[in-house]
Amino acid sequence: MPVVLRPSRRLLLPGSVTHPAGSFRTLPLAYFSGFWLLITLLFLSTVPAYAEWVAVERDYFSPGLSTIYIDPDTIRREGNLVMVWQLVDFKTMQGGRSPTRFLSTKTHKQFDCAGKRFRLLAFTEFTDGMGTGMPDDGYVDKGHWLPVEPESINQALWEMACGKE
Repeated sequence: MPVVLRPSRRLLLPGSVTHPAGSFRTLPLAYFSGFWLLITLLFLSTVPAYAEWVAVERDYFSPGLSTIYIDPDTIRREGNLVMVWQLVDFKTMQGGRSPTRFLSTKTHKQFDCAGKRFRLLAFTEFTDGMGTGMPDDGYVDKGHWLPVEPESINQALWEMACGKE
């Protein structure tokens, strides 16, 4: 007598998914939804976050040319002296036709709150926005103090760093 193989009959519940070629297991749709939710969350967690940079906005800034940011977590106070990191994100490439063109800069500044002056401690230009891309450090004369001029970026930073807002 010949042997006849019959496919097994399985009860499929509503919301279950099976593999088109046959299934080793039948899994509820919730497992697949949870899997894709996990994949989405993992992808979003790998996207760079710029949460530490807070935009500095003043009426006297030129809108549309650049955005000025400050990192509040980097503010360090020693008496009347306050250090802070600043990020300038330009809307268009800077540097003319030179080989060192840049789209953003990070600057480490120190403010003398009582004397209303500042000095540069370090600065770096970056080929891409938000301080990313190839860095190019610049020369800084750390001993040279400059006055904080009214209605300038440094005025806004001085107000934030020294608590004069």
